[in-house]
Amino acid sequence: MRTQYDADDVKRAIAALVDQIAVTFSHDKPLGIIGIRTRGEVLAQRLTQLLKARGFARIERGTLDITLYRDDLSEIGPKPLVRPTAVDFDLAGMPILLVDDVLFTGRSIRAALTALADFGRPAVIRLLVLADRGGRELPIQADLVGLTLKDVPREHRVNVRLKETDQVDEIVVEPRNT
Repeated sequence: MRTQYDADDVKRAIAALVDQIAVTFSHDKPLGIIGIRTRGEVLAQRLTQLLKARGFARIERGTLDITLYRDDLSEIGPKPLVRPTAVDFDLAGMPILLVDDVLFTGRSIRAALTALADFGRPAVIRLLVLADRGGRELPIQADLVGLTLKDVPREHRVNVRLKETDQVDEIVVEPRNT
């Protein structure tokens, strides 16, 4: 099992995702791109810039904080950090690309879908993740995947680090700190 992906690997994965988006969505129609805080938000920003360079002119971008929608909220602690959600456009009838860094159990995505429902009814929601590590607990699957990581032990984490938040682009598979 590969455990380290460097900046070039991340760049290739993001480029592959842009190619997948270009095939999936029309460049001359509206598209909403919503990133799940924190690294999904960064990925959504990068994807938006790359898509605009490819001729996607009608992109709306938003950020979703799913903290209060999580089913493990009681395990987070008495004062969870809730940051702003910014979805400042009408989702009704618009195709939405929901962006996250890692897909594991599917619980974060379930929370994100519930949160999105508070903002309207999109025409379609497609899920994009930079890394899919398997291990689902819910019947949720990504539509667009940058890297598929196989055989990641359940007791390991897949840590995505991005320049904007972590000063480096990399993906590292490592044991959880206990």
